[in-house]
Amino acid sequence: MENESVGQRIKRSVKKILGRLLLIVLIIGIVVFAFVYWGIYERGIMAGKVLRITQKGVLFKTYEGKLNLETFGAMKNTSTLAETFDFSVESNEAEIIKELEQVALSGERVNLKFIKRYVIFPWRGDTRYFVEGVERIK
Repeated sequence: MENESVGQRIKRSVKKILGRLLLIVLIIGIVVFAFVYWGIYERGIMAGKVLRITQKGVLFKTYEGKLNLETFGAMKNTSTLAETFDFSVESNEAEIIKELEQVALSGERVNLKFIKRYVIFPWRGDTRYFVEGVERIK
């Protein structure tokens, strides 16, 4: 160590600092990714009739749907406004997908329990809204 030059000591301490800095940046990156991937921004319920539920995609197959909200105008004797709600369903939710297909065919009015995520990932779905439950309205 006594024979080590000042330049070599500086190089070694710079490498040590850069290594620690890289580790800190990597940890922060992992934490941020985990937050936006699993974090939930909003929870709610939408009511309406499921117009469609489809599997789509070339590289990543995702389930996408559309709900007709059937809102009414402010005045009497007016037609309903065609407002829709686009949503996605996680591929592993086979029961929810099956139930959505059934209510889309029957035209039943349903309540969809959903969550809204922070970011869209292509392997998850086309929207930030994900259905977690289907409640049929009697």
